Order: sequence, then C-alpha cells, then structure tokens
Amino acid sequence: MSDNESTVYLYTDGACKGNPGVGGWGVVLRYGRHEKELCGGEADTTNNRMELRAVIEGLAALKRPCTVAIYTDSQYVKKGMSEWLADWKRRGWKTAAKKPVANQTLWQQLDELAQPHRISWHWVKGHSGHPENERADALANRGIAELGAK
Repeated sequence: MSDNESTVYLYTDGACKGNPGVGGWGVVLRYGRHEKELCGGEADTTNNRMELRAVIEGLAALKRPCTVAIYTDSQYVKKGMSEWLADWKRRGWKTAAKKPVANQTLWQQLDELAQPHRISWHWVKGHSGHPENERADALANRGIAELGAK
C-alpha cells in the first residue's frame, strides 16, 4: 500500500446561520478508494464550535490508530491544535491573557481523540473551489437544513 493509500484524509467544515445561531458541521473521510460523508447540526451554537465538532466527529469515526491528514479552512482549529494547545494545558486551560479558553470542553475532547493518531494539519482557503472543502461545506449546510433552519 502506498503512503497515500495508508493515510486517512479528513476534510472538515463548520457553518452557522447567525453567530451564535443554528450551526452545522460536515466531514468527508477518504481512505484509499473508500469515502464516507458525515454531517450534523446544533440549534444554538457558534461557527468555531461547529468547526471543532467537524474534526471531533471525523476522528470519532476512526476505528483504530491511523495516519491522518486533516484539511480545514479554520485557522482557529489548525492553530489551536498545532500551536496553542500545549500552552493552554500548561496554564490550566487559560489563555496568555489568563482568561478561560473558549470551547474548552470541545478542545479537550478533540485533544483526547487526536492522541492515538499521527495527525498532520493543513489549512485550505474556504470557498475557493477546493473540491473536498466545498463538499464539507455543503455537508455542514445540510446539517443546518436538517434542523429545519432557513
């Protein structure tokens, strides 16, 4: 199996109608020639929470430790996991300004789900024609629609 075939690719996105408001998350998972789409939503949430939820749900769908390439259009998620997380944990879940970390329970859940995997984080510009990011965005909007939001 080539390196590309042994890597799980997660393409994630979150969306919100109002911020806060009705939100949705979407994930496209790819492993070799296999693909799976996931989506869902919440009635009262924020865009950042939905961006986090998308990655959480994608990782939760994995059945065993994997090499995972995560593609997100959220600098908040990418930087949170690759730059800020260690300092938040060291400071007892406080920011550099000594304030509580926003969305702490979701960050903790994501951190726990990430532990067994070898993850690389990739940022893609949102709404720029990246095919899988556009699919994840459509799934996030489906998650909103399934809640009955207009």
